[in-house]
Amino acid sequence: MSIVSKICCLIFSGLLFAASCIAQPLPDYKPSHAEMVANYKEAARRDSAVLKTIGGFSVVPHWIKGEEAFWYSNVLAGGKTEYIYVNAKTGAKKPLFDTDKMKAAIQEATGISDPRENATIPIIGYRSSSKSIIFVFDGKNYSYDAAKNKLTTIDSLPQVELASVAFKEPPSRWESFETDSLSPNKQYVAFIRDNNVFIKKVGEDTATQYTFDGSNSYLYESLAWSPDSRYVVGYHIKPVKDSSVYYVLSSVPGTTRGQLRSQAYKQPGDPVTTYEMYVFPVDNNKGIKVQTPVIDFFDAPLLHWSTNKQYFFYEKMDRGHQRFRIIRVNAASGETNTVIDEQTKTFIYTNRIFTHYLPATNEIIWSSEKDGWYHLYLADDRSGDSKMITQGNYVVRNIDSIDEKKRQIWFTASGMNSNEDPYFEHYYRIDFDGKNLVALTNERANHKVVFSPDRKYFLDTYSTIDQAPQTILGKTETGKKIADIQKADISSFLQVVKTLPHAFKAKGRDGVTDIWGVYFVPANFDSTKRYPIIENIYAGPQDAFVPKSFIGYSREMQSLADLGFIVVQMDGMGTANRSKSFHDVCWKNLADGGFPDRILWMKALAKEHPYVDTTRVGLYGTSAGGQNALGGLLFHPEFYKAAVAACGCHDNRVDKQWWNEQWMGYPVGKEYEQQSNVTNAYRLQGDLLLIVGEADTNVPPESTYRVIDALIKARKTFDFLPVPGMGHSDGGPYGRMRKRDFFVQHLLGVAPPSRNDSKADL
Repeated sequence: MSIVSKICCLIFSGLLFAASCIAQPLPDYKPSHAEMVANYKEAARRDSAVLKTIGGFSVVPHWIKGEEAFWYSNVLAGGKTEYIYVNAKTGAKKPLFDTDKMKAAIQEATGISDPRENATIPIIGYRSSSKSIIFVFDGKNYSYDAAKNKLTTIDSLPQVELASVAFKEPPSRWESFETDSLSPNKQYVAFIRDNNVFIKKVGEDTATQYTFDGSNSYLYESLAWSPDSRYVVGYHIKPVKDSSVYYVLSSVPGTTRGQLRSQAYKQPGDPVTTYEMYVFPVDNNKGIKVQTPVIDFFDAPLLHWSTNKQYFFYEKMDRGHQRFRIIRVNAASGETNTVIDEQTKTFIYTNRIFTHYLPATNEIIWSSEKDGWYHLYLADDRSGDSKMITQGNYVVRNIDSIDEKKRQIWFTASGMNSNEDPYFEHYYRIDFDGKNLVALTNERANHKVVFSPDRKYFLDTYSTIDQAPQTILGKTETGKKIADIQKADISSFLQVVKTLPHAFKAKGRDGVTDIWGVYFVPANFDSTKRYPIIENIYAGPQDAFVPKSFIGYSREMQSLADLGFIVVQMDGMGTANRSKSFHDVCWKNLADGGFPDRILWMKALAKEHPYVDTTRVGLYGTSAGGQNALGGLLFHPEFYKAAVAACGCHDNRVDKQWWNEQWMGYPVGKEYEQQSNVTNAYRLQGDLLLIVGEADTNVPPESTYRVIDALIKARKTFDFLPVPGMGHSDGGPYGRMRKRDFFVQHLLGVAPPSRNDSKADL
């Protein structure tokens, strides 16, 4: 063999050896039973020891009437509280009062030898007029004049002066809307008698009957006066009595028999009550049928009247959630025209529709995802012509308030900044014409802002999953920071927990879209070992669920990780708060659960961190998460090996109508059966624990029992934990204990602690 050949062989052998070294996985983390018991004890110790270790976690301002100032209570690490006064113009801080002087005054008045050692003094309020502190101590009410260092006992707590906030949330459009029977001008009364409509003058016995065809099965109801007292709007209603679901309380104290309970419960496809709209003019004894389709979804809608009171508007969502309209009604004639008519091939997210009516200028602000992102529009309330207020590849998340005089909108949005987590919420102000967009928050974090009552100032508390909360004071007009107010002290917290969760992103199924999540490692983490994964899953399309702010004492995922797992959570496609196309993945497709994205995310995490073991993966979830948890074993058994599913809505035909028709569509189609965990129970591979509370009024317990029936018929093995008296939950403390034991046994291969041993101390 030539020298060149020998060299090539050596190089090739070296490459093979290097490749084999690289491919060699880390040894699995497999504790002994004794080590596992110690992990349980240590996790429980941390859960207890972590309390009261964080100081300055939040700032809740109490704005002082007549001053550009506020005070707040600051809970320190250890649990003691201090009270801070802040000059909003300068950001200067000082104690609200001299604590030592106040406590000395308390000692003199109460005879308590050392009030410094007593519980924190609960301050009820601050009275700016007298510069006095109102509080309760040792069961008595006091007023303390800080300037005069004078303590006065008071018989009752006075009404504390508070600066009011003008903006109020409007009533829900989807509740059954009606007004008081007395007209706004106090001259007439509208009422229902024998299922028909009557109107009479106040003080008179004789009433004018407007309808004559009302009956128990086709009645008139839900009367609402116009603001000028000229009209009453009402409905001819065909009521539907909802069918009931049942459950049995097996263990009610003082009984020897199970107690049957029932409740009315609409399921997908069930018939609904319908409403035909009428107008009843006070000056005419004949009703006018409004020329509009029958309302076959939700109840009598909220009415919005024009300035001249000749027209009113109402909103209509068609059953199936694919068409939303704003309809304008001529009260005198019953004629209508549709101002806004939005239709989609998938769904319109009903609960996130925003509308705000501007009758003085004949305009409507409304929200839509018609351009692919959730944005705000300004429409003419007569023609419906509209233009975008916000636009871009980001999501308007919430409307804080609207200033009609300045024609400005205050809102939150996420995804506007390309260099950060697209779920971080930021606060903005924008003019009605889409100009003068002002960002009030800048730090790369999740933000929560509260404004002063006059909106001149704001307090911004921001944090991330691994960065402690900070609060700054800012000037609303410019968005500029005035002063740092507080930063949470987590030094003692870190001494207990040892580690914080981490954010991680990876590409989803399309190879382009970033999927964002978090992961938790054990407190006694050893990077030279490989740990099983447990996914906390909830893929309900109504929101996104991965925590974005500092979670502090919320310990469930970290406490589970401390037993010897990598615990993860991520938002896959089909959840909310991203683009419309991202959300649309869930349409008639809840079984998808974002699993293709979730699995890729975990594989990417393992590629970057060799201590993550994708051969031992479990998942758990509650409600829709319970549906997802079992779905992981049914539809992706090649990846998931164990699941704990609590009170799952395993068959979308069994669950509540309003939630399931929103995502699975109406009429009930073949998708409902095809994607049911009951229908697919025969597919089960891996280890399964089902948990259900027998008193669940949210998802009928029979949803879980139907899965059990199908599993038994398919001769599958599984564990089952019914919890007597428990409602819709993960099984409570006992259910969470059993969940931990289940994963320890099936993913770590270690016997969990034996709690039936009389010598056990767990």
